[in-house]
Amino acid sequence: MKKLILVGRSEAGKTTLTQRLKGQKIEYEKTQYIKFGDIIIDTPGEYAENPELGRALALYSYEADVVGLLLSATEPYSLYPPCVAAVANREVIGIVTKADHPDARVDLATMWLELAGCEKIFVTSSYNDDGIAEILEFLSK
Repeated sequence: MKKLILVGRSEAGKTTLTQRLKGQKIEYEKTQYIKFGDIIIDTPGEYAENPELGRALALYSYEADVVGLLLSATEPYSLYPPCVAAVANREVIGIVTKADHPDARVDLATMWLELAGCEKIFVTSSYNDDGIAEILEFLSK
């Protein structure tokens, strides 16, 4: 199975997605450090938001087979600049989270991930399991 590193802003849903992908009960847990798991590397949002800490993301991405850029469907802006996926030497996928939220703008989040260079985008909801099976199937190939 491929190893996935999850990158995204604080509260984008990285830890919740990690819990669902592992079949665990969803419990709020603030990620304080990079958690190196069996198939998932969960990262704190502050690492993606701070250029100084972002270097650690680049370093840990070498331990993964796939980089997952997470973007909540409720975001008012994108954290990722256009074509940022081109700087990775790993496959980069986009993951839209919180697709079931009443204020979700899945179309906007998907467009921003496409602009970032993600060729494959998964739309997910960790609370009703939308998109979870598709990500697990992708990682198992």
